[in-house]
Amino acid sequence: MADSNPKTVFRIEGLTKRYPMGEVAVDALRGIDLELYEGELAVLLGPSGSGKSTLLNILGGLDTASEGRVCYRDMDLTHASERELTRYRREHVGFVFQFYNLIPSLTARENVALVTDIARKPLAPEEALELVGLEPRLDHFPAQLSGGEQQRVAIARAVAKQPEVLLCDEPTGALDSATGIVVLEVLERVNRELGTFTALITHNAGIAAMAHRVIRLMDGLVAEERTVENRLPARDIRW
Repeated sequence: MADSNPKTVFRIEGLTKRYPMGEVAVDALRGIDLELYEGELAVLLGPSGSGKSTLLNILGGLDTASEGRVCYRDMDLTHASERELTRYRREHVGFVFQFYNLIPSLTARENVALVTDIARKPLAPEEALELVGLEPRLDHFPAQLSGGEQQRVAIARAVAKQPEVLLCDEPTGALDSATGIVVLEVLERVNRELGTFTALITHNAGIAAMAHRVIRLMDGLVAEERTVENRLPARDIRW
């Protein structure tokens, strides 16, 4: 992030998420305050149950807060209608999950085209697949691709609509380390070349070295927040 005064993409104030569990309620998030910035690559660390995925789902408009406020630029997601959240997800957010969710009967190009057909200012499917290094595999089906290649198709699909926000939940979780690093290099390139705010959830503390900022969650709270002074390129990360 070259800009010393980056613009705020998300402003989070007192964010609480409570889930009913039978006769009791469980707080997945317990009053988080946080700002996330344009062009930033933020890594969210923490053990299972710390609230990472809940936070990501609320940022992506897939879930809503119980208390507190979440604003995307000038839009208050906390009080948005379902229709407004659907439009927000379609126009502004790309998602990458641990499992690729590709349609087996469609080629890589066709899987990406599913998104570009409904986006406002999409990249061509071929351009998105070039960005993730898969030009030679445009017309291959998922079964003909390795796990890492399938994840790169999923990333191409997420970034093809040129979202301002890219939310990644354990994108290397199903991959070996060598393949995972290739995927991280792709996310690094997207963040650098498209300027997309990127949040990446991982259990893997080694991945934090490539972030602009590391946010560690514990028991639904932000336990640590730090800027990474000497970032490593993804290719130099080891775990």
